[in-house]
Amino acid sequence: MKGSADAEVTVRSRTLTRAQFGMTAPSVIVETHLLGGLPSTTVVGMPEVAVREARDRVRSALANCGFDYPDGRVVVNLAPVDLAKEGARFDLAIAVSILRASGQLQQPGDAPDYELLGELGLTGALRAVRGCLCAGLQVPAARRLVVPAENAAEAAFGEGRLIPLAHLKDVVRLLSGQHPDNLRAHSRGTEAPSAEPAPRVIGQAQAKRALALAATGGHHLLMIGPPGTGKSLLARHLPRLLPELNDQEAMEIAAVYSAAGMSLVEGVRRPIRSPHHTVSATAMAGGGSHPRPGEISLAHEGVLFLDELPHFKPSVLDALREPLETREVSVARSAGTARFPARFLLLAAMNPCPAGFVCREGSCRCRPDQRRRYQARVSGPLLDRIDLHIPVEEVPKALLLGEAQEADPAAFSPSRVQAARRLALERQGKCNAHLDGIELERQVPLDGAARRVLRRASERYGLSARAIHRVMRVARTVADLESSVRVAQPHLTEALSYRAYDWSGDSTGGEAVSRG
Repeated sequence: MKGSADAEVTVRSRTLTRAQFGMTAPSVIVETHLLGGLPSTTVVGMPEVAVREARDRVRSALANCGFDYPDGRVVVNLAPVDLAKEGARFDLAIAVSILRASGQLQQPGDAPDYELLGELGLTGALRAVRGCLCAGLQVPAARRLVVPAENAAEAAFGEGRLIPLAHLKDVVRLLSGQHPDNLRAHSRGTEAPSAEPAPRVIGQAQAKRALALAATGGHHLLMIGPPGTGKSLLARHLPRLLPELNDQEAMEIAAVYSAAGMSLVEGVRRPIRSPHHTVSATAMAGGGSHPRPGEISLAHEGVLFLDELPHFKPSVLDALREPLETREVSVARSAGTARFPARFLLLAAMNPCPAGFVCREGSCRCRPDQRRRYQARVSGPLLDRIDLHIPVEEVPKALLLGEAQEADPAAFSPSRVQAARRLALERQGKCNAHLDGIELERQVPLDGAARRVLRRASERYGLSARAIHRVMRVARTVADLESSVRVAQPHLTEALSYRAYDWSGDSTGGEAVSRG
């Protein structure tokens, strides 16, 4: 018996890969142990169904690539064992680990260390997996991460750490010290993706002014008006007022979309997400047993447009509260807490009444109590976190028919907006909407007259402490858009006018504070 045990051949191998949990990619070690006995393959280390099925995919891929699958019992361990493993992302690492254990793959001693990520087809072709960029950004500088060629767009953001390959044979050549035929460098293009022509918005000077302020200072905006007044058309304009992405912002957006398993083949631009009002709270905020980003995080560094705001479920709207303040989404699960970035600009639109008629005095069929119940579907705490409340009235027929001229079209100019935004970034390193505490007091000093105006308005409109601070931030943005160094009383008065909408339901329009 002892001699038989000594004659048994035992070979072990160690291959590195990465799991996926939210935006993080924990390191996983794939160990293979070849034992004697009846042929069988066992995958251990808390694998889910797709991971256990890897044994059949790997066996077929190795056979179709001309490699031998080991006889006897094969034990594959995915460590650490307390980390749940899901998906087919471990296929490539398991295949390479078996090749190393069986002696069919010898890596030169001076070769760089690689981590492997990818799903295997039965022919050995590599298929895309989600989270390649998230994994690549966490790989140590001394290593490289091999990913499927279908994830090559993410490799362009990986700072040279990602190597996209198309087939298992290419991976074997790379690990053997050879140069695969299709190995090439990937770089991110400098040209911005082409965009559709900008729609023309006629009239709506007040709404355009509010859009310019929102884009300049990063302020959240709510438009209230009857259907057909151009609210959705205005929403399509907002991303065009925002500046181009810098490298850090583009990488963060690419990482979020990588974690969500969404393609980047069309390049990276500031996103605009417009989920339907039937969206679930999980789809909005993100989550699941293996947390993925939701619509809030997919709008990172872009715009989240919610049309027909009162028709969203209360749980969905409540999910917006914390990200609007913290600019981050936290999803707690038993395995840990996943955090997703959420620096987005909220743009919402709603009708002033449930009927959706052109709500002017004498023409709306809704009773005041019906309007109050309809508007109450949007909670006060959420409204308090939205900086700008804008009534959008019907466009005058003279403007529609070309019988009148629009006033100050340059006020809606992207160049003017972006110049004001750069002014704020150079002064304080962040958008005005993100000013807080001592920074807000330093950037928005108020004289005695301005403080009296703010005190009277806060008592008249019942402004909370949060709302008062948001008014001050908007006032700073108004001053920047007017190229003013200091915040004057007219700037503060205009900022207060965006908090003057009448939410009582007894009237159909919004009253405004005088801007004089």
